Amino acid sequence: DTGVGKSSIVWRFVEDSFDPNINPTIGASFMTKTVQYQNELHKFLIWDTAGQERFRALAPMYYRGSAAAIIVYDITKEETFSTLKNWVKELRQHGPPNIVVAIAGNKCDLIDVREVMERDAKDYADSIHAIFVETSAKNAININELFIEISRRIPSTDANPPSGGKGFKLRRQPSEPKRSCC
Repeated sequence: DTGVGKSSIVWRFVEDSFDPNINPTIGASFMTKTVQYQNELHKFLIWDTAGQERFRALAPMYYRGSAAAIIVYDITKEETFSTLKNWVKELRQHGPPNIVVAIAGNKCDLIDVREVMERDAKDYADSIHAIFVETSAKNAININELFIEISRRIPSTDANPPSGGKGFKLRRQPSEPKRSCC
């Protein structure tokens, strides 16, 4: 959904900043960040997609071939948690088979106006074998932890990397070769 804080989470992770007047994403934006995880460098290639309904049809372009997806809801708006379940269903039906799913309940700094109970969201995440974290992009709560857990769950694409390089790309290769005509 729009306004849940998807872009704010990405900006906090990549730039370690927060803009309360951030503009809604049109279509999608792309950012990268390389982080050290244990003894490896992990490069995140992040597509931040628009939340407006009119852009929903574009979403498969961005999650196709992805190793992970973060689906964000606003803990102060119950309807965003309901919509999240539709996104999970869409991802499971049309996304890569082994995609790591993370559910982020954003705006956990606004607990006095909470509408989605943490236990309910955690139970749902557990039922679909997803990562669950409550975050605050505004106050930098659990943002890095979210991405660290994704790093932990995504297997290396090369089980025996050469001794010089220990990084991996957080993007799966297509399961079948691309075909072209003519």
